[in-house]
Amino acid sequence: MTNLEKYNRIFCDTFQVEENVLNEKFDNTSVEGWDSIKQLCLITSIEETFDIMLDTEDIIGLVSYFAGKDILGKYGVIL
Repeated sequence: MTNLEKYNRIFCDTFQVEENVLNEKFDNTSVEGWDSIKQLCLITSIEETFDIMLDTEDIIGLVSYFAGKDILGKYGVIL
């Protein structure tokens, strides 16, 4: 499984959505149910899957599907 496939699976599992909805509009203001609990689940899954520890700024900044891609790049994860 590629890193992109793993990343997409995290979002699909966390938000119970199909992969085809993961786009530039998938963010915390437009996704129903993206609350603090889902945010924690998302962060935990990302950290465990990619064996990284996100800093506080990145946790706060992970507000969309695309923002998460940029953040992972800072940790050397190529999607």
